[in-house]
Amino acid sequence: MTVQFSPEALAEAGPSMRSIKLPEAHPPVKAGKIGVLLVNLGTPDATSYWPMRRYLREFLSDKRVIEWPKALWYPILYGIVLITRPKKSGKAYDEIWNKELDESPLRTITRSQSDKLAQMMGDHGGRLKIDWAMRYGQPSIRSRLEALKADGCDRILVFPLYPQYAASTTATVNDEVCRALLEMRWQPAIRTVPPYHDDPAYIEALSQSVERHLAGLDFEPDVILTSYHGIPQSYFKKGDPYHCHCMKTTRLMRERLGMSKEKLRVTFQSRFGPEEWLQPYTDKTVEALAKEGVKNIAVMNPGFVADCLETLEEIAGEAGEIFHENGGGEFTHIPCLNDSDLGMAVLEQVVQRELSGWL
Repeated sequence: MTVQFSPEALAEAGPSMRSIKLPEAHPPVKAGKIGVLLVNLGTPDATSYWPMRRYLREFLSDKRVIEWPKALWYPILYGIVLITRPKKSGKAYDEIWNKELDESPLRTITRSQSDKLAQMMGDHGGRLKIDWAMRYGQPSIRSRLEALKADGCDRILVFPLYPQYAASTTATVNDEVCRALLEMRWQPAIRTVPPYHDDPAYIEALSQSVERHLAGLDFEPDVILTSYHGIPQSYFKKGDPYHCHCMKTTRLMRERLGMSKEKLRVTFQSRFGPEEWLQPYTDKTVEALAKEGVKNIAVMNPGFVADCLETLEEIAGEAGEIFHENGGGEFTHIPCLNDSDLGMAVLEQVVQRELSGWL
């Protein structure tokens, strides 16, 4: 089979490739480009019942997210959860929804991260393409992989936007990539970004974000919580490294910031269902601190690359209310790195490193 490569690919290729003779009637086939696909968790298309239901059905039917047997979980999912939860979740999303663009903050920020990364890295003479996708919802991983391949990317770096590895986040992104590849006759070569929970650039960016935020306050937090999304204890006991990654991230931040374990603490949020999850729980810790007489606290979310429902509504909103209702004083939420200069520097450094040998 003779393949006609794109002009960009031929320009970058060696003399042997440029000298290939092609049949006159051969259709053009794009190849020779490199793609980078940023992938975040997901987002509903709207806050009303049916869009929320579609999103929750895709999310909560993922066996990496809920590891219960289908025979046990599906009657609960379809008989209770997908009937009652869309309305409740839709109300929560509505509180943080980007009304101007009619989309979730996670979609807004992830798109911006992709656009800014493309500007920072350049296109290398048309060879480098940067795109973004969502594991659940739109744009899907499959659709963006297919688009990158159609545009001539025969090498693609997939970047699950999770600093700490968990089977329910990083692994399910990789699962979906592999499912998409199963249906491709001409598959691109694939690399996936490993966890970067202890990357010096990431730790420095988080630490600087804390210093910048605290410098703008008129009070000094007595305690700072690093709140990570939780996973069930059973997942941890099966060998998931997530808990260890979270603990190491915070430990390295303590060392960089010169803070004690009492000052900078680890908690876990967003538990779901009857199982025991990683502890201590964020909401219970916030309540206990207020009742113990701690007057001022700050909470940050190092495990989230972009602010979303779990950080804006659950932490900046609900956790703050819990603290005040139980006698606490000043409460502040330290934003995620998002598309800030600090956050973008981390993404660029990780991508540059993982493209080594390709670009």
